[in-house]
Amino acid sequence: MLPTTSKGRTSSSSTSRVNSPTFPQYLRRIIKWQQMDIEYTFWQMLYLCTSPKVVYQHTKFHKQTKNQWARDDPAFVVISSLLLAVATLAYCAAYDHSAGHAVFVVISVVLFHFLITGAGLATCCWLLTNAYLREEAPNSHVVEQRVEWLYAFDVHCNSFFPMFVMLYVFHYFLSPVLVAHGFIPVLLSNLLFMVAASYYHYLNFLGYYVLPFLERTAFFLYPIGFVIVLSPILILSGFNPSRYFMNVYFSQRAVSHCKWKSNRLKSDVNSVFSMVFYLKT
Repeated sequence: MLPTTSKGRTSSSSTSRVNSPTFPQYLRRIIKWQQMDIEYTFWQMLYLCTSPKVVYQHTKFHKQTKNQWARDDPAFVVISSLLLAVATLAYCAAYDHSAGHAVFVVISVVLFHFLITGAGLATCCWLLTNAYLREEAPNSHVVEQRVEWLYAFDVHCNSFFPMFVMLYVFHYFLSPVLVAHGFIPVLLSNLLFMVAASYYHYLNFLGYYVLPFLERTAFFLYPIGFVIVLSPILILSGFNPSRYFMNVYFSQRAVSHCKWKSNRLKSDVNSVFSMVFYLKT
């Protein structure tokens, strides 16, 4: 009688490890710009903001064709880092006057906000899913499946991009209003952060929900409830997250500059309304 349990599972596991890209291989591909699929990366970014389920449907196809859930193309990480650096430079150009400090801000934002924090969150989700959320194998003949760390990092990157659009791009154009004093800026700032954080956790949930060997993935939706409960408390307490984070990197210079822009914007709006009223009369 042939053994069909431990050896069969070991063979499948080793095959999966061979097919999955190791972290050094993944890093080496970062410098090979010609081999990156830039068009497909921008397609993913667009659909992550409009129809994220389509992106994760393609993740299933990727698993079927390459026998791995994680991307083997680092283009998404590279382009996200470049876009984040450009957005941060825009903030520095508007609210900073020191080239050295601007370089520090760009490096710290890209490394801490995106890469280091993302690696930490991916590691936590990777450990959590493999330890507590995997389905029990019904029998010993079923190949044991585990969440790849690179896939957990991919999920973070996917979840981060729409949040980047809201909190770095939209926020940049709205910042003169959001950092002003008053209840309306506090309300708008907290609503923007609430939507961005909730959408991040929703995409995080979708990333693990698509894996057929995981169960109880609704756990990743729980932080949304915490965000929804916390937001009214922050609004009533007068906490403005936009002012807080702008002060962290640009101190009072950014706030005063934004207040000047806000007053100028109000005066321009009043001028437009006055002109419209004059033309009507």
